[in-house]
Amino acid sequence: MKNLLLAAAALLATAAAGAADVGTLESVGELGNYGQIQIDAGIFPRPQVLFPKPVVIRQVDGGEAGDPVYLYVPDDQAKNWRKHCQKYNACDQRVFFVEDNWYNSVYVPENRAKHTKGADKN
Repeated sequence: MKNLLLAAAALLATAAAGAADVGTLESVGELGNYGQIQIDAGIFPRPQVLFPKPVVIRQVDGGEAGDPVYLYVPDDQAKNWRKHCQKYNACDQRVFFVEDNWYNSVYVPENRAKHTKGADKN
């Protein structure tokens, strides 16, 4: 039991240390990982977003950018998006920033359930 608690504490410390890192699509969906999230129609309710309209830093040739993407980023990065969009490879995309509460209370639990179900099949 003591080893299990020590392993859990080490895992939490590692997660906290990398909390500001940009996650891959596989790691986003866990607490503290930032980056693009996939919204599967029919599984997730409409995300709660920080701003009502998508943010675009640079327009792509031919007018408006394609379908918007949903990103989970720290609030200070969303508010100063021009400075941070390159880190997420999203300067030329329409971006909705999802709120912390929605991400943590809706997306993360659904994402975990989805991956747990997939792991049970193996």
